[in-house]
Amino acid sequence: MKLLIVEDEPNVVSVLKRGLSSEGFELSVAPDGFIALEMVSAHTFSLIILDIMLPGINGLDLCKQIKKNYPQLPIIMLTALSSTENIVTGLDNGADDYLVKPFKIAELSARIRMLLRRHAGLQQADEIITIGDLQINISGKTVTRANQEITLTATEYRLLQFFARNKNKTLSRIDILENVWDIDFNMGTNVVDVYVNYLRKKIDKGFSTTLLHTVVGLGYLLKEKSLP
Repeated sequence: MKLLIVEDEPNVVSVLKRGLSSEGFELSVAPDGFIALEMVSAHTFSLIILDIMLPGINGLDLCKQIKKNYPQLPIIMLTALSSTENIVTGLDNGADDYLVKPFKIAELSARIRMLLRRHAGLQQADEIITIGDLQINISGKTVTRANQEITLTATEYRLLQFFARNKNKTLSRIDILENVWDIDFNMGTNVVDVYVNYLRKKIDKGFSTTLLHTVVGLGYLLKEKSLP
């Protein structure tokens, strides 16, 4: 597996190269955003490890540009910022995962392998999941409700797909964090609730039937019929 590290701090690059090379990954390094864009267009990478604070193009803008042209390319963001707002901002710009510095190489390696497995399994031709009048086209990554197209961010789509694959099943916040983001966040964060509210406004607002339900004290579930 060939990975691209986009990082301008030599010490961090050295740690990443030493640790990930020993895990069997082939590594390339880009010291700034402009070089990273050139390398992504010229080579095929399995995954990108991307620092937010970069010279040239910051990591958030770079992530957005890469995802626009290569939506299936997994990106893990590295940052010293750990607030819910910063996490949401990174994910909204297309990041698949978010790791706060300092981190352990073993954890980063585990997340890389989980992301690679997850993305390898996403290509399923013509699979459509239906919940009431909501339809999710897995291969086309499109969502409609009552024949109205619904536009979702990449993170909102992953969240909806996880709910849909587990429809009628109550999912805890831990279930969602581990399966949608492959992240073990501090459970004091409300990032799950933030994204559930984003999603609810898009798939339920304006429709007579509520599909995304809160199960008090347990979590959330996607279900066609109203809760008793």
